[in-house]
Amino acid sequence: MVSEQVRPEPKRFEVWQVALDPTIGSEISKVRPCVVISPDQMNAVLATVIVAPLTSTHKRWPSRVVVEFGGRTGDIALDHIRSVDKQRLRRRLGTLDPAVAGEMLETLVTMFQA
Repeated sequence: MVSEQVRPEPKRFEVWQVALDPTIGSEISKVRPCVVISPDQMNAVLATVIVAPLTSTHKRWPSRVVVEFGGRTGDIALDHIRSVDKQRLRRRLGTLDPAVAGEMLETLVTMFQA
């Protein structure tokens, strides 16, 4: 009998430890915290989620949102959003502060406006 692997059920604005390797070129790598930005309706039915990595490197770019999470200050790197299979999600670390989540959504809208 073959057992099915249980996939995590991430929710929007949760922060998960994600294995991003292998990467190519200047893509953000390693196992690191990432914010789930895909809507829950997608997360419930797809095997993938859209995430944005957290980084301790502060860049004053319009595509970055400052966040304090887990006692550390860093950036949500919206210039590095990517889709990952749920198998890359290692463990849930928590949830973004609602104010930061709102700022992140506003930044995404600004980034993708024509």
